[in-house]
Amino acid sequence: QVALVESGGGLVQAGGSLRLSCAASGRGFSSNAMGWFRQAPGKEREFVAAITWSWSGVSTYYADSVKGRFTISRDNAKNTVYLQMVSLKPEDTAVYYCAATLGNRNLDERVTYDHWGQGTQVTVSS
Repeated sequence: QVALVESGGGLVQAGGSLRLSCAASGRGFSSNAMGWFRQAPGKEREFVAAITWSWSGVSTYYADSVKGRFTISRDNAKNTVYLQMVSLKPEDTAVYYCAATLGNRNLDERVTYDHWGQGTQVTVSS
């Protein structure tokens, strides 16, 4: 059973920082890419960032709304993906989900991902 467990969410003031973690576990777990999505109340779940790895190296992708403020990274040894968020804004408030996929294309689309975490709440106060 594959499990993705997010942590690190919380309440922070505008301009502050948070680091989210997503630990993957489970027998036979394998992926070629992982991503972060978020869902604000009354809105669709939207792409935030993704990271993919292969023999040729690591690539990262970001939504325009978070470019320059969020950084996605991966610790292979720990099977963990991180999302470092700085200069947070009230509009970043959402439940943040991590996801994993064996694919390496269309990483900004929810349907690409095979496994999802339960989500962690991020609230940014003004």
